[in-house]
Amino acid sequence: MGLFSKPEVVIIKDSCDSKEYLKKLQELRSTVADNSVAAEKIDKEITIVEAGIYGEESVLFELQNSGMDLVVLRDLFLKTEDGRSAQIDFFVITPYVNVIIECKNLFGNIEINNKGDFIRTIECKGRKYKEGIYSPITQNERHLEVYKSCWESDKGFVTKFIAGRHFTEYNKTIVVLANPKTVINDKFAKKEIKQQVIRSDQLINYLKSTRTDVASSLKAMKETGEWIRKMNVDERTDYLKKFEELAAEAKVEDVSVESANPPEEPNSSQELICPRCGGQLILRTAKKGDNAGNQFYGCSNFPKCRYIKNLE
Repeated sequence: MGLFSKPEVVIIKDSCDSKEYLKKLQELRSTVADNSVAAEKIDKEITIVEAGIYGEESVLFELQNSGMDLVVLRDLFLKTEDGRSAQIDFFVITPYVNVIIECKNLFGNIEINNKGDFIRTIECKGRKYKEGIYSPITQNERHLEVYKSCWESDKGFVTKFIAGRHFTEYNKTIVVLANPKTVINDKFAKKEIKQQVIRSDQLINYLKSTRTDVASSLKAMKETGEWIRKMNVDERTDYLKKFEELAAEAKVEDVSVESANPPEEPNSSQELICPRCGGQLILRTAKKGDNAGNQFYGCSNFPKCRYIKNLE
């Protein structure tokens, strides 16, 4: 950035598979009965995906209003030669470092203990429940390892030897909690753990404070961003498949229930009204006389009304 130039945030990759996934989930939900197990599980997944999208949009807003030169790649999927993969919410390139951001829009209050475990407390119907959740710090560390492997596979021996020794100095990870209502209790967490978890409104201060001795130009940052974008692969886990199978099973169950309990044939006499008294015409069978055994419509007000209509 020049002395008088305006800071620029360059979004090299902004596509988000989560939005398309959410749309497909909502379409699938409309095909199953409200009281089915499939509906319950799909509704839960929709809630999780919506929360994730909201969290990512909050982080993107902070980045776009950072007042810094930044290059941003969103929803980056990397895969190593040995089959390891990482789905990175945000890969942010600053003038000084690269930052891998894991965005979490968690419900409930979060406790981080001295082992680095994440424990969530949820209050429901006056009772509090605690549950362990997969550590986003560990998740981010694995993302960094995958990125490093992809980075090394594209570099020569000399570059890997020289730059590789400083890799962690120029490549950082951070977990951003996007839910403003979440309370973080990290008083027992180690310092290095505390430093890896922040709120979305603390993100820009974190990026500005993470500096090294060497600053890159915006042009160089863009070139790095384009190089990283080329690492992105389209191969993704098909999370929708299991919900499609649930929906298909629910439809089979509905058909089975309908087959076991076929609806009664409508009584056409219910639609016939007696022209004399306005009563309902009911299908009857003659028991005596020359017409014994024959069916006819008789008024429901018989014997007050003796109107009959022969069955056509």
